[in-house]
Amino acid sequence: MGEEENPQITRRATRLSSSSSSGTPDPKTVESESKPLTINDLAFGNESINLDELMSSLPGRRAQIHKLLRIIGPLNSPISPIFMYGGASVGKTSTILQIFKYLKRPFVYCSCITCYSPRVLFESVLNQLFLHRRRESNGYSSAKRCDKPSDFVNLLREALVKVVEDLKMNVEKSGSKKSAQRTSGRMVYLIFDNLERVREWNKSDILPFLFKLYDVLKMPEVGLIFVSATSPDTYYSDTGFIEPVHVYFPDYTEDDLHQIFTRSQGNSKLYSSFLEAVLRPFCRVTRQVDELSTAFSSLFKIYCEGLDDLGAVPDEHMKNRLYCHLKPHIGPAMNEVFKVLSRPSPEVATNKIKHKVVPMKDGFGESSNEIDFHMSECAKYLLISAFIASRNPATLDASLFDSTGGYSSRKRKRKSSQKSMEQKEIAEQESVMKGPGTFPLERLLAIFQCITSVAEYSTDDEAETGGNNNGLMCDVLLQLSSLCNANFISKGGSCPLEGSLRYRSMVSEDLALKVARNLKFPLSKYLYR
Repeated sequence: MGEEENPQITRRATRLSSSSSSGTPDPKTVESESKPLTINDLAFGNESINLDELMSSLPGRRAQIHKLLRIIGPLNSPISPIFMYGGASVGKTSTILQIFKYLKRPFVYCSCITCYSPRVLFESVLNQLFLHRRRESNGYSSAKRCDKPSDFVNLLREALVKVVEDLKMNVEKSGSKKSAQRTSGRMVYLIFDNLERVREWNKSDILPFLFKLYDVLKMPEVGLIFVSATSPDTYYSDTGFIEPVHVYFPDYTEDDLHQIFTRSQGNSKLYSSFLEAVLRPFCRVTRQVDELSTAFSSLFKIYCEGLDDLGAVPDEHMKNRLYCHLKPHIGPAMNEVFKVLSRPSPEVATNKIKHKVVPMKDGFGESSNEIDFHMSECAKYLLISAFIASRNPATLDASLFDSTGGYSSRKRKRKSSQKSMEQKEIAEQESVMKGPGTFPLERLLAIFQCITSVAEYSTDDEAETGGNNNGLMCDVLLQLSSLCNANFISKGGSCPLEGSLRYRSMVSEDLALKVARNLKFPLSKYLYR
């Protein structure tokens, strides 16, 4: 289940679709939207799930579900703020929404992707608490206009007091007689998803404000839940607030991914044989469900091209035949998914026009730039970054890279004395004798960012993409782990002064230059000679 997939959220679709739907409206939708919202609409609809269904719907998240249920506690239990974090597409959003579907407790959900500014975020929370639906009859306006955090606190407290009173009355009515109650308890929870997007806003005080909201409100009937793709360390500030309870979502294992992809397939045995062929190589570079789903959808069609009956149960002979048919397509599919946009330097582009490389049958020419093993482009840039960090002294990083992240061609030219030339040669010989040096993770990522962030596209590319730099499309830390496992990069001991783990490049200069030529990257310009 992907990170952005919300499982059967009929309530949210009904409340939010009125402002974005187009075309001829569905009569059932119009009828449901014409009815006024009630306190029961703060919870999921009549559909309910038990604990076993909750666990089975979220493979690999049993530990996180148990921890969240323990933190949320029994009915009407005050809770401390919760901070859920983990990489992209690891099931954070799906898990918390499914838990509230199981608990049948009222909550307010806001994503900082669709709520792209403080005002939109504030008004989205207030609209749900005030049971206000934006529609044509009210001009698609919000219940309250709110721009400032101070106004939001006052309006939020007013709305929460009203909701808590309605929930208490709802509990009393349900205790006296049977009613159409869909909510449980008198607690209400505010869920802020994609919290890392708030850092991109111009308002720098919104994040500390959200974290201090629990202290400002001082309402035990309110619970705050933050969902983020980055760790809590990235949100530390000098303003004091109650430390949230952290719940970490690790990447899925291969077994978890196997369960996720096979449970929604008609022929699970056929798809399981397909996963046996593609899942392990893809897991070496990414474990994100959305990226894997995109790649697997096209590969599975190729896998089934030789089948007349898609309901057939494959035997060993059929598995081998289908794998042989699929094998040539796995490598190109991995390159398509994990791609770093980068343009070669103007010198390389000029040389490409002047000197066209003619492929030859004896192994020379263009084929010499091809490497004899598969590696995603992101891993290739990371390999080159590690080689530069091991080869060059750290003091030269500032002179090699300018402020925009590219190579600085404006070097200071000054006359060197004979003595300084000799000292430079001696230092270079000593550096060669010492072998590749070690470097911290921070320096590796800084060099990696420098050589991949400058997207100087050609005129045709700019017209096609609008000059937009999409940046990296894969998990760099996972790529680093794969390179370490393959012994391209080795982990050294921690520095006694810095206390951080250090790395060392294990590739030769010939291999690094070959990878650079494959990427059309001018590596020689970045090496200290």
